[in-house]
Amino acid sequence: MQPTVQTLLDRHELALTLLTPASGLPPAALAAPVVWAHSSDLADPAPWLDAGHVLLTTGTQFGEGDADAAFADDYVRRLRERGVAALGFGTEVIRAGTPEALVAACTSQGLPLFEVPYRVPFIAIARLVADLLAEDVYARQAWALAAQRAISLAAIRPDGLSATLAELSHRIGAWVGLIDASGSLDREAPADGLGQPALGEVVGEARSMLRRGQRASRTLVAGESVGTPHRVTLQTLGSGGALRGVLAIGDSAELDAAGREVVTSVIALAGLALEQNRDLDRARGHLRTGLLRGLLAGDTALAERVATEMWGPLPAAPLRVAVTDAPALHVDRLTELLELRVEERGGRLFFGRDEDTVVLVLEEADAALADEVATEFELPVGVSDAVGADAVAVAHEQAMRALERARETGSGVVAFDEISRQGVLAFLARTNARPVALATLAPLTEHDASHGTALLVTTRAWLEHGGQFDATAQALGVHRHTVRSRVALAERLLGRDLSGFHARADLWAALLAVD
Repeated sequence: MQPTVQTLLDRHELALTLLTPASGLPPAALAAPVVWAHSSDLADPAPWLDAGHVLLTTGTQFGEGDADAAFADDYVRRLRERGVAALGFGTEVIRAGTPEALVAACTSQGLPLFEVPYRVPFIAIARLVADLLAEDVYARQAWALAAQRAISLAAIRPDGLSATLAELSHRIGAWVGLIDASGSLDREAPADGLGQPALGEVVGEARSMLRRGQRASRTLVAGESVGTPHRVTLQTLGSGGALRGVLAIGDSAELDAAGREVVTSVIALAGLALEQNRDLDRARGHLRTGLLRGLLAGDTALAERVATEMWGPLPAAPLRVAVTDAPALHVDRLTELLELRVEERGGRLFFGRDEDTVVLVLEEADAALADEVATEFELPVGVSDAVGADAVAVAHEQAMRALERARETGSGVVAFDEISRQGVLAFLARTNARPVALATLAPLTEHDASHGTALLVTTRAWLEHGGQFDATAQALGVHRHTVRSRVALAERLLGRDLSGFHARADLWAALLAVD
């Protein structure tokens, strides 16, 4: 352990006497770590000192008579500003005893002051500090080697990743958690070692780091809102753009240079384990893709047999199909999340890649998973109607049409029944008909713009009311003859007779396409 001021005072061979009352010093003054011992009789040695140093002096700068109180105060103040841990005064060399003004200055400013007897040379103190520091460095190196050896042995156990994290937690005496690529707490040691709300804040910050997709390290103080702050360091695992998770480590006194070396080795081992899992995930992904294509082609027997052996039976009818985009930025995290949900549901969920999309086959009770995917990854998701087990291909086609609608808003869930309620004409009008529709309606929009008329609004209302002039006039608050004259003018401008069904249907489709 690193030496402290109290360590020097406790060494009987040095015979040091503390002159500043311990009760009057700051609480941690005597426990302050000592990093070196240096002797100087300069009037201002501060420029050559650093935090944690112990300064030793024979008092030449104070003269042989009574020391000047102002000089002593300034002298001690400069030492305190540099972070000096303690001041040692060697007696019987220049003067007998320690100047009272210096004792008073150290007492008032909280700097430990001890007296060094004549028989103890300053070099003995400096050598002791150096020896204790060397012992501490050796002890920490030995601790780090032992910890790394234990962690390496843990890594080759059947569940190497869990054993590695548990061993790290034991060695540093702190909570350790792994947040997987989906943003969920995958494992922790010790179990329930970090309570709420601190755990929720750590997981939330880890998810933010995963969304950014860049390698990063961050320190978070969690749980402050309830008065139980926990300092936690988070480190991403994996390469930028393909993060595999986040390692979270609670605060520990062991996290000095040696402790950080141990943590670095754990990060490397955890990253390697997750990369190995990633290769396995890719193999499983290829298998899922093949089974999905079999399902869409109607070959359910093979898919059912393989899926049952790998993950559990396929979802039971009635089931729904959900389709979402699979951007490279999110595909690993999305796959990780879905694998976890498959494990939780014991086969009531099946998913696979289909070119640039991810297809989910799920039971009616699990339809909310589509909302989770859309919210967590900000992706568009299309969901089919509930169908039987023999209609997966039909449901997939429905989900694709719903996905096309969901893409129009960027993200969120669109169910196929929302489209079917609007009718076939509304769906056709929302494909690529907008340029044609704008051209069709241009005579009306241009006339309204140049003459201040309301032909487009009147025509829309007239079609909405089934071509009834009286109902349209009542809805618009105008006379029915006004409606008649506007519709007649619209017919002339469009060059169409709107008395027939086909012309009205075509015009209504154009209005839908420009909405």
